[in-house]
Amino acid sequence: MASVHDFIPSAYTQTVQNGSFTFSAPSNIALVKYWGKKENQVPANPSVSFTLNDCKTVTTLNFEKKNNNSEFSFDFLFEGQPKDSFRPKIEKFFERVEVYLPFLKEYHFSINTQNTFPHSSGIASSASGMAALAINLMSLERLLNPEMTDAYFYQKASFLARLGSGSACRSIKGSVVVWGEHAEIEGSSDLFGVEFPATVHNVFKTYQDTILLVDKGEKQVSSTLGHDLMHGHPYAERRFAQAHENLSALKKALVEGDVDTFIKITESEALTLHAMMMTSQPYFILMKPNTLQIINAIWKFRQETQLPVCFTLDAGANVHVLYPENVSAEVLQFITSELLGYCQNSQYICDKIGTGAQPLN
Repeated sequence: MASVHDFIPSAYTQTVQNGSFTFSAPSNIALVKYWGKKENQVPANPSVSFTLNDCKTVTTLNFEKKNNNSEFSFDFLFEGQPKDSFRPKIEKFFERVEVYLPFLKEYHFSINTQNTFPHSSGIASSASGMAALAINLMSLERLLNPEMTDAYFYQKASFLARLGSGSACRSIKGSVVVWGEHAEIEGSSDLFGVEFPATVHNVFKTYQDTILLVDKGEKQVSSTLGHDLMHGHPYAERRFAQAHENLSALKKALVEGDVDTFIKITESEALTLHAMMMTSQPYFILMKPNTLQIINAIWKFRQETQLPVCFTLDAGANVHVLYPENVSAEVLQFITSELLGYCQNSQYICDKIGTGAQPLN
């Protein structure tokens, strides 16, 4: 079983003065939700997600050797403009990962990042952003240690991304990614995400995700606070056990192409996540009235048409509409004619299942 010590490097064999990398890393949407964490970004329960294809962060990392190694040194640009509000998050990330990337204080970094989805769209960018930064840093470490295997490269990138944002570890590699130890998932770990170990049925290989932007405002509750509310939650232990059970059932459904079971588990998981928030202390309602209108409309449409369309939610008001590619025309017609009125400024994003981080230079 992997341990944190596996990611502490021995002496590097090469030196590098300067260079540049650019990677894209996608967002992901959890099907079985992770909610609640232990120390050092360790999840309280396992989760599984679809990697998205088009909603991603593109990050360029320029690096140059410097003389003074006493502190971290970096510039940060978001879409070409300085964004000082993000600096503390980078600082904290560097502090967490320095033991695993001991070269960090030896370089000055210029980090230039942009999202392919609209700013303040209500889509969480921490997963894609931290995944993109982590895999860029790993590309520098691979220059310092050219003997590094691809397997180690991606595993450590996922490990590092997790220390920036838990779900970021699911945005590095794979279309369906499991994070968290689970008895039936070979190689699964609390320390990094792993590609789903079985062959996914063809129906799920081209799954579509249309994201309905119900509320594009700031998150009502930060992810950190939300996860902390699971400490001492009256239903926490049962919830963690339920996640294990649902992951077992979903694994079987993904392999067999059982769309009905996929729908039941995915929707139940989404509602359970929000139920945990509504029954915590303090308690929060993260859905908006239009979220509920959309959910009810999806249920009515599915019952009337027998088309396999379902929803999932993140920790907010937006709705991810999931469906197989072969019913895209009917579902998109339904979305545009009946659901867009519930979206802020009628905004939505069409996405689909993707494969993970990609080098762009």
